[in-house]
Amino acid sequence: MTTVLVVDDQPLQRYGFRLLLDSVPETEVVGEAAHGAEAVRKAAELRPDVVLMDVRMPGMDGIEATRRIVGTGGRSRILVLTTFDVDEYVHAALRAGASGFLLKDARPEELLAGIRAVAGGDAVIAPALTRRLLDEYARHVTHPAGDPAADPRLTALTEREREILVAIGKGWTNGEIAARFVLSESTVKTHVGRVLAKIGARDRIQAVIFAYDLGLARPGTA
Repeated sequence: MTTVLVVDDQPLQRYGFRLLLDSVPETEVVGEAAHGAEAVRKAAELRPDVVLMDVRMPGMDGIEATRRIVGTGGRSRILVLTTFDVDEYVHAALRAGASGFLLKDARPEELLAGIRAVAGGDAVIAPALTRRLLDEYARHVTHPAGDPAADPRLTALTEREREILVAIGKGWTNGEIAARFVLSESTVKTHVGRVLAKIGARDRIQAVIFAYDLGLARPGTA
C-alpha cells in the first residue's frame, strides 16, 4: 500500500485526485493540504510515501514546500504536478529535490504508474519532458560547471558507469541506454543503481543535476 498526501489549492482538484487514488487498492490518500506550509506540516505528521505536489499555490508554493520536506531527510518522495507550458518555475523543483514530474492532464493510469514509480525510488519523467525541463533548468544555471576531474565522486565510477551517468544526464531511458551500449535492460538497471549509490544521488533526477553541474550533459546532446 502506497500512502499519498495530496497538495493542491483547488478543492475540486484534490477531490478528484482522492477519488482516483482511493478507487484502487494499492494507494491510500492519508491527507490533503491546500498550500505549502500545510503540506510541510502534514508531511511531517503523516509521513506519506508520496506527496503529490502542485507548484503554484498561495503563500508557500510547491517548490519551497518540496525543498523543506526533502530537507528533513524523511521518507516522503515528491511527485510534482505541473502545467509545464505555464509554470516557469518548474526547473527549480529539480534543485528542491523532487523525484518526478507529471503534467496535470496526464491520464489516470499515468498518474497511478507515476506514484508507484516514485514510491519505489525511481524517477517518473517521460524522456521528451525530461529534456524540456532540463533545457529550462540549464538556462537558469548561473554558476559555471564544475570540473569533472576534481570531483571525488566520479573517481569511484568505472568507465562504463561514467558512460551510464552521461546517458542519464541526457535524459535517456534504460531501454535507450541498453540499445546504445548493447546491454540488457536488467544490466543497465544494475549499472544505474550503482551510479546513484556511488555519487550519493537519491534518485535519477539528482543524477541528472549532478551530470549537468559537472558539464557532463548539456541541452541538445540527447
